[in-house]
Amino acid sequence: MTDIDWRDDAPFEPLAEHLRHARNCVDQVLPMFECVRDCNYERLKHLSEEIFAAEHEADKVKTAIRQTIPRAFALPLYRGDLLAFLHVQDELADTAEDLAVQLTIKKLQLPGELTDDVFAYLQQVLKVCNRLYEALGLLKDLTEADFTGPKGMQVLKLVAEAEHEEWVADKLQYKLAQRLFALDDVLKATDIFLWSGIFQNLGALANHADKMAERLRRMLAR
Repeated sequence: MTDIDWRDDAPFEPLAEHLRHARNCVDQVLPMFECVRDCNYERLKHLSEEIFAAEHEADKVKTAIRQTIPRAFALPLYRGDLLAFLHVQDELADTAEDLAVQLTIKKLQLPGELTDDVFAYLQQVLKVCNRLYEALGLLKDLTEADFTGPKGMQVLKLVAEAEHEEWVADKLQYKLAQRLFALDDVLKATDIFLWSGIFQNLGALANHADKMAERLRRMLAR
């Protein structure tokens, strides 16, 4: 089992270790879509295997955290809050893994009519994740500041930005779904079904990042 060092001055460090693996999963999503666009199925398979390995590492850290997390801290944090945050964070890795499965289940081809819209949507989803990463990167400084002051306000600003970017992603997902189903006389029904599921899981990535932002807001409000 992964060793977890819980210290009252750094209660987020074990979560940061888990996030590193989850982010490794998410970071492969854009390259995977580029492989589908370019019909580079060999590299796509390699990237999917990297995601499977990173997700497995995230699961090991998650299990270690759940088994060792202290019942209390000398900080205004609750065990339940940290576990809830961990659960949503783990869904980032799980959803990236689901996308890896969907994109490799067959030799998919990205419809040319959708290429620009798909990558615009994908970039928007990743923008939500990036805002969250920025907020989480400030947690060490925030701990040292006792969760108050300018650092706290900066984190809350990034949280609000993540929530807004997720709203934008929702709108793009709806428009992309409309364009996909408008191709029902061009694409096979099985391909429409598969792409629809892929777009939904991209939306799930943004939703999970948004939920993490909301959980972070709740922890700061304690």
